[in-house]
Amino acid sequence: MRLIEKQAKNRLGLSHSKLNGRFTFLQDITSQNISSGLISSILVMTGPVLIILKAAHAGHFTDHQTINWIFADYFFSGILGIFMSLVYRIPITAGNTISGVAFLATVTSHITYPELIGGFVMSGLIIYIIGISGLFSKFINWVPIEVISAMLAGLVTSYVIQIIPSVKAMPLVGGPALFFFFICSRLSKRVPPILVAVIVAFITLFSIGNLSIESKDIDFFFPSLQMPEFSWMGLITLALPLAMLILSNDAAPGIGALQSLEFEPPIRNIISLSGLFSIMAGYLGGQSANIAGMMTSICSDTDAGTKSKRYIASLLSGFLTLVFGIFAWKIVPFIQSFPQAFVSLLAGFSLIGVLISSLQKGFSGNRYKLSALTSFLIALSQVSFLHISAPVWALILGAVAAKTAEK
Repeated sequence: MRLIEKQAKNRLGLSHSKLNGRFTFLQDITSQNISSGLISSILVMTGPVLIILKAAHAGHFTDHQTINWIFADYFFSGILGIFMSLVYRIPITAGNTISGVAFLATVTSHITYPELIGGFVMSGLIIYIIGISGLFSKFINWVPIEVISAMLAGLVTSYVIQIIPSVKAMPLVGGPALFFFFICSRLSKRVPPILVAVIVAFITLFSIGNLSIESKDIDFFFPSLQMPEFSWMGLITLALPLAMLILSNDAAPGIGALQSLEFEPPIRNIISLSGLFSIMAGYLGGQSANIAGMMTSICSDTDAGTKSKRYIASLLSGFLTLVFGIFAWKIVPFIQSFPQAFVSLLAGFSLIGVLISSLQKGFSGNRYKLSALTSFLIALSQVSFLHISAPVWALILGAVAAKTAEK
């Protein structure tokens, strides 16, 4: 009898310890990691979605295709972020690549929708193979980082420039946003100035009394599988450049930020999981679900509080990203109802940080100045040739220049 009671107590104690283990994260919640998680999630939910809408518009996507795209990106990014932060207890934040979306905006008008889906899936597969094989560093070094960064700088410059005509078209909205962007850049290191500019732009937009915003009604529908079309052209012109941008501009900075703060990120698992979730997102119409460089930096920084509790910031960011994706069918028509100048203004602000960091990486050194300039100018030209977009030519010719003229 005593033996039975002892076994029952042991089972009860084991169950209690498991329950405590599952919910210990509730004890790790602090105002600091909640604040960092909110900042991260707001950045995830503003910048990329605006560029996705521009890319979808350029490709003449239907409303259902556009909603599928945003749902897939944010839903799977949210799940990935929640999974990695809970399993590894490290502030690994997931999102979708804003630099990759900026690249896709130059591609969607040149290829069919099934080819685009095929490119998304192949890009995820490339990332997955690189992750499980441990070839991450070798793949990154395949094309000099200066060439990749210069290409990205040329690519996003056209978006950032649109801030100027947007401010002219909507001075009561763009003027205050631009003012607070510069003020925040000078005074605050904690809050990203881009976030402040976006918030100010929204506040001033809705404060204008004579502005009428009416979004069209779209009935709820369940996201559906999209049929991909695989081709060599899609592999070369879409999948490889997209995978390269994700690995060099999201994975590398995110993992680097974690390592610089003395975390021990499981690099192979992070890359392979990013590839696996990107494949799943691709089949539903989204380009990726991967570790997010800027957001991981925010959630892992000392401002997020005690080191062992910073994973809560990534956990919250993942949860809010997931919710954003679930409500894509309501959010997309709402954003589409904004004035075009306002969307261009926000898209420009969201890419300022990408432009600055890309210019610094591309032109700060002396080794690849000519190849970086070649890559920058070709990407900036936005000229397509043989159905291959300017950013892809920028990578190809920039790499050739680096391997020949500047080797």
